[in-house]
Amino acid sequence: MHRLLFLLLFYCIFSLSMSAEEPLDILIIGGLIHDGTGGAGQQVAIGIKGDRIAFMGKAETAPASIKKIDAKGLIIAPGFIDVHTHAYDERPKQGRLALESYITQGITTVFSGNDGKGPTDFGAAEDDLIARGMAANMALFVGHGSVRRQVVGADDRPPTPDELFEMQTLVTKAMSSGALGLSSGLFYAPGSYADTHELVALAKTIAPFGGVYESHIRDESNYTVGLEGAIAEAIDIGERAGVPTHIAHIKALGVDVWGKSTAVIRQIEAAQSRGLRVTADQYPWLASGTRVSNALVPRWAMAGGYERMRQRLKNPDHLPQIKKEMAENLRRRGGATSILLTGGGQAWRGLTLEDYSKQLRQSPIDTAIAIVLAGDASIASFNMNPKDVQAFMSQPWVMSSSDGGSGHPRKYASFPKKYRDYVVHQKLLTTAEFIRKSTNLPAQTFGLKDRGILVVGAYADIFIFNPINFGPKATFENPNRKSVGVAYLFVNGAAVIDNHSIRSIDAGQVVKRASKK
Repeated sequence: MHRLLFLLLFYCIFSLSMSAEEPLDILIIGGLIHDGTGGAGQQVAIGIKGDRIAFMGKAETAPASIKKIDAKGLIIAPGFIDVHTHAYDERPKQGRLALESYITQGITTVFSGNDGKGPTDFGAAEDDLIARGMAANMALFVGHGSVRRQVVGADDRPPTPDELFEMQTLVTKAMSSGALGLSSGLFYAPGSYADTHELVALAKTIAPFGGVYESHIRDESNYTVGLEGAIAEAIDIGERAGVPTHIAHIKALGVDVWGKSTAVIRQIEAAQSRGLRVTADQYPWLASGTRVSNALVPRWAMAGGYERMRQRLKNPDHLPQIKKEMAENLRRRGGATSILLTGGGQAWRGLTLEDYSKQLRQSPIDTAIAIVLAGDASIASFNMNPKDVQAFMSQPWVMSSSDGGSGHPRKYASFPKKYRDYVVHQKLLTTAEFIRKSTNLPAQTFGLKDRGILVVGAYADIFIFNPINFGPKATFENPNRKSVGVAYLFVNGAAVIDNHSIRSIDAGQVVKRASKK
């Protein structure tokens, strides 16, 4: 009997020992690890087992592994988190999301539903994404503009009490399903028709879930309330609702507000000193991206939707005032030479608004109206000052993003461009700071559990890149060229880029906000 007990005990111990010695799937050695927290890089090995990081330490103490990667001369970081994309809106009618523009920048998680465009039915959106398959992870906001359009329509009016309750119900349902928070696009119709009271009422519904109020603010220039007024409104909404505020693609847009970065930084730091959580993201380009209509047509002319706008643009009673306001909007953006037409009709693609208007022998405003009536066009609007871009980028609460969309190189090249321009060449940021702003800062800000950091137990979202040649290839003339320098990219432990080659693997998950503790 005693012998039998001894044998059983020995077998249990042996089994546990064998289990502990199960080989890692992958062991990465020789690289310089930046864990995402902003500390100095370390020469340690890192091991993957399943979808998690299972080992970090000296290579000689690592368990056996099925595969070994020698990362000598390379940097190992958490997979980048792009907090502002339009990947959900740009998904194909059918089929998987390859997300090659993002993974070739080292991005393992994209946020979408920004600018108030997030889905109202989070459950249906999640089911669709899972059924399609994705190369990278995706997390979603519920969009104020989408909710407002579903309940109120495109009208320029406040919601009735019943409509506001219906909007709150939609937001609550999305938050219950794991949405990151509420996004707003107050520069765009129909979001621009909402007042602060409406936004506070909706933002209050995300507070019990630990959500974030993320906003393309009402004015990044001096269209309406002004840049500082719009920042103040965003902070006010977060404070009154009791939720963190996040400023999307922070900038000083247009010659009238160049230099305002100093005042905006002071505003945000004053709010932070009061105990408020205020953060921002930024893309590293001097040109923003939007459409001709959004950049130039006054919002009152857009009320009621696209067809109503078309009618006003053809109405001789409305047209003089519309043209007057469009001319002022064009001036504040730097004039017709600063607007590059990047999408829509082939006749104008790749030309500035100035060049195309000369071809047509008409004014830039008449040309812009003709483009809108022909179906509109995406543009790159060169409207930012380098000093403002640098001032915002250097703040510890400003993280990286792309605002990726068709026709602008930021979709394919924002993270490599930021590394090349502001880490390698200008040395505005250290490598550790750049990685923190692209990984752990967004993960902590938006409540992503076990992401954005390299530590045992975290998801194996791992980016390995060559610091010598990691850089952008996309330009405004050729915006869809993939970036280079990504040696390996693991998403939930699976290699979607293996030795510089893209693999067709659906490794991505729908990532949800961690439950509020």
